[in-house]
Amino acid sequence: MTSTEASSESSGIRGSKPYVIATAFFALLAIVGFALYGLPFFYDFFVKEFGWSRTVVTSGNAVGKLIIAPLFGFIAGWLIDRYGPRKLMLAGSVLAGSALIGLSMMDSLGMFYFFYILNALGYVFGGPLPCQVLVSRWFDRNRGKAMGIAYLGIGTGGAIVPLISTTLERNLGWHLALTMIGVLVILFSFPMAFFLKEPGGKVVVAARKEPEIPVTGILKNRNFYLLAIGSMCSIGAVGGVNQHLKLYLRDQDFSQSHSASVMSLVLLSSLAGRVIMGWLADILPRKYVMILIYIIVGASIPLLLMPDFPGRLYIFAVIFGIGLGGDYMIIPLMAGDLFGVKMLGRVMGIILVADGIAESLAPMMVGALYNDALKSYTFGFTVLICIALTGALIVSFLPRSAGIDQNMEKQKNQ
Repeated sequence: MTSTEASSESSGIRGSKPYVIATAFFALLAIVGFALYGLPFFYDFFVKEFGWSRTVVTSGNAVGKLIIAPLFGFIAGWLIDRYGPRKLMLAGSVLAGSALIGLSMMDSLGMFYFFYILNALGYVFGGPLPCQVLVSRWFDRNRGKAMGIAYLGIGTGGAIVPLISTTLERNLGWHLALTMIGVLVILFSFPMAFFLKEPGGKVVVAARKEPEIPVTGILKNRNFYLLAIGSMCSIGAVGGVNQHLKLYLRDQDFSQSHSASVMSLVLLSSLAGRVIMGWLADILPRKYVMILIYIIVGASIPLLLMPDFPGRLYIFAVIFGIGLGGDYMIIPLMAGDLFGVKMLGRVMGIILVADGIAESLAPMMVGALYNDALKSYTFGFTVLICIALTGALIVSFLPRSAGIDQNMEKQKNQ
């Protein structure tokens, strides 16, 4: 084989659909599974060492996303649409990994917030947004299955990071454990994105037939707001539970290893949720799949409020995990149906800003409603149930049929 042929073959592999899915998989595994879902494992160490309240330790995520998402969410979407997702994924990998390393060395609340802001920037540049666009640009048919496989990275990362963290913390202490998780974030995500070969930075065939709709047209569209507000409700409910789950389990006198097993089961179950919901999204109207996911999320939370019985928290972990698995995946699929792949970066840039705000404020609300005297999350979790079911009601008003919204095309042609 000549060097030219070898180069061509290598280029072909790096520009193939399986490599694209693998790149998105490892980016989501590291930047969401490790860097986002891994941090709550360390919250009780923050509380113990620094004396911070639950509201404070869950506020880092909020501060990061409330500052970064509005400032950079739409910009990141525009950059992805203009230049492709690869460069932003590389930057996001380094930012997220460096943020965890920084958090392992912090000694003040100011440093805590600074590195959380850095982590949020890594999430915006390297997490769901570029991965959603990357997969959507390469897949027309079977887009739901492809997105579902890529999103298995979140569940895989989230499932193994508590187990890795427990082992590392037991042997090295939480500071070095968090440092090692930060290094793993970069090692898992950076190389795959670095060697990814994009098709000239342009949109693939699936998007070339679509009309380009101006952003002003999207912002005037009723369905955009139904999708954004509905997703905010469900993502807020998921975030509210996720950020407090480790603290809740410690209130139940669960050990570190026992808590890690429940948290891992949530993310393992999310793997099944992503596959099942991705499959359903290719054979059923995605509106109904979205409603089903939001109902599953809302229906799982009451298990945290029930009197204890054998297996209660493991049943919760399975049901909640299935809903979690489908939640983040279904939003870009629905957005692609409504507004097309060509504008997906900008549309999801705006929606992820809204979702980030909800995902940030919900944990702070739950922390504020926590009853320290009774060690009770009853009020906060009840509010999350109502929010999730409200999201299901809102998205029920979205159109049933797939395809770019006809009103959008009319606005384009006027």
